[in-house]
Amino acid sequence: MFTDYLENVKTVTGKYYSSLLTRLDEKIREKRPGLQKKKNIFYQDNAPAHRSVLAMGKLRDLHYELLEHPPYSPDLAPSDFCLFPKLKPFLAGQRFSSNQEVIAAVEEYFADVTKNHYRDGIMALEHRWNKCISLKGDYIKK
Repeated sequence: MFTDYLENVKTVTGKYYSSLLTRLDEKIREKRPGLQKKKNIFYQDNAPAHRSVLAMGKLRDLHYELLEHPPYSPDLAPSDFCLFPKLKPFLAGQRFSSNQEVIAAVEEYFADVTKNHYRDGIMALEHRWNKCISLKGDYIKK
């Protein structure tokens, strides 16, 4: 739905992340107008930029309900267990001479990812969340 590529030597700050949230909301309204009238639950980790006053204010302004991310729970980051594990082997062994080549390769990868992959990743989050709670925050074994 929305991909952003951070420029070299840039960092994600509260201001930058807040602008990403605005752009994401615009894409949601454009691509999924029916969601405007529904309660939108938003999930993010506890990175400082994500928890900044600017970002939290933006989430309130957008009327997104934030699903809390337990501290020190990397097992619950969907990007780590759903998106990136298959992207890494796809890119393995390739050499890129520019950022544009990397972006093109990543775009090619995501163009082939099915909608079911995303749905299954979100469904796996519920299972991983419950398992993390039952293990009292210990890491989830594969």
